[in-house]
Amino acid sequence: MAFESLSDKLQEVFKKLKGKGRLTEKDVNEALREVKLALLEADVNFKVVKSFINKIKERAVGHDVLESLTPGQQVIKIVNEELTELMGSTQSKLTFSTTPPTIYMMVGLQGSGKTTTSGKLAAQIKKMGKKPLLVACDVYRPAAIKQLQVVGSRVDVPVFSMGDANNPVDIAKAAVVHAKNNKHDVVIIDTAGRLHIDEELMNELYEIKEIVKPQEILLVVDAMTGQDAVNVAASFNEKLGIDGVVLTKLDGDTRGGAALSVRAVTQKPIKYVGLGEKLEDLQPFYPDRMASRILGMGDVLSLIEKAQESFDEKKAQELEKKIRKMEFDFEDFLEQMQQIKKMGPINQLLGMIPGMNMQKLGDVEVNEKELAHVEAIIQSMTIEERRNPDIINASRKRRIAAGSGRDLQEVNRLIKQFEQMKKMMKQLTGMAKGKKGKFKLPFM
Repeated sequence: MAFESLSDKLQEVFKKLKGKGRLTEKDVNEALREVKLALLEADVNFKVVKSFINKIKERAVGHDVLESLTPGQQVIKIVNEELTELMGSTQSKLTFSTTPPTIYMMVGLQGSGKTTTSGKLAAQIKKMGKKPLLVACDVYRPAAIKQLQVVGSRVDVPVFSMGDANNPVDIAKAAVVHAKNNKHDVVIIDTAGRLHIDEELMNELYEIKEIVKPQEILLVVDAMTGQDAVNVAASFNEKLGIDGVVLTKLDGDTRGGAALSVRAVTQKPIKYVGLGEKLEDLQPFYPDRMASRILGMGDVLSLIEKAQESFDEKKAQELEKKIRKMEFDFEDFLEQMQQIKKMGPINQLLGMIPGMNMQKLGDVEVNEKELAHVEAIIQSMTIEERRNPDIINASRKRRIAAGSGRDLQEVNRLIKQFEQMKKMMKQLTGMAKGKKGKFKLPFM
C-alpha cells in the first residue's frame, strides 16, 4: 500500500506526542528528528525534508502551540497542513482548450507506464462527456502501437496510427487534422520513451510540442523509482517544460518519496496517480486527502465517492426493504460482495478509514482471498438454494463444496454465519421499531 511504512512511522511518533499532557521545545525537537528520519528513509529528497522540518519547527515551537490545552494535536495539525502544502495544497485538474481539440502530450521514460496511462486518461476524459482520440507516436518500441490499440479497444476509444515507418512529428500533425475532421475534442499523444534521458529523445518531443502546441504536457513517472523519479521529473521540466505529473505504481510504493518530492522539486502539480493495473485505477490526486491518509486520519471523502460510483441507489433501496422484511438471501449477499469488490482492493478501502492501523492488519490479503472463497461457494448454489437457504440439506452441501472447490466445513460455516447475520438484522430491525428487550449479538 502507498506510504505504508512512512505512515506507520509517523503515526508512532505522533502517538507519543499525544500521550504527553504538556510539550516542551525539547519534546517537539525529538519528535521532528524522528519525522525527519522517517522521511529520509522514505526516499524523500534531502532538501525537501530540510525545508519541510524547518517550516514545522518554526510553527510548532511557538507559544500558542506549547501552551495550548492539546499541544500534541496542534503539532499534528501543523504537520498535516505542511504535508498538504508540500504536495500541492489543492487538487490540480486538467485544463481544456477554448478551441477544440484539446491536446495532451504524454511523455516519460520507457517502462514508466505511459501507454497504459494514456488509455486510462482517455477513459477518465470520456466520462466527462468528451470524445477523445489516442495517437500512437511511439514508433521505436516493438509492439508499442499494438499495445495502445489494445488499450484503446478496452476503453472504446479510437487510436490514430500511421505505422512505425513514419516520423512521430508527422504522425502527431496528421492526428490533429484527423481529430478536427472527425469531431474529436480531445487528443492524447502517446510519445516514445527511452531507458534514459538523451538529446535525441528531447529534440523529438520538442518538435512535436512546437508543431501541435499541446494544452498540457503530462509527465508519467514510476513512483517506485523514488529519487530517480524526482530527477527524471526535474530534467523533463527543465528541457521540455511540463504542466503536470502522473505518478504510476503508487500502490506498490510503500515509501512514497517520489510523491512527496516531485511537486516541491519541479513546482509542477501531481494531477493523477496510478493505484493498480485496472483501467479505473487512475485517480485524481488530492494533496489534502493523501496527507490525511499518511497521518492515519483516513480519507472519508474518497471512500464515499467510491461507494457512490459503485453502488446502485435503486438496488440499495430495494435491499433496505428486503432487510426490513427479513427477505435478505444469498443472492442479495452475493450482489453486495460484488459491489464492494468494484470499489477496489479491501486494504485500500481500509486505509481510508480514520484511525485504521494498517500495520496491525497484515492478514488483509488473506481476508480478500476468503471473500473469493465465499463468492465461489455462493455461486455453486442453485438460484433456488440462494433464495431459500433452508432447503440446503447434507447432500446439497456436499455438491456445493465439490462445485466450489472448498471444504464441507467451509460451506457449513458460511451458512451458519449467514443465519446468524439474519438473526442480528432481525434484532436490529426490532430495536429500530422500538421493541423492548436486551439486545444480544448472536455470537455472545
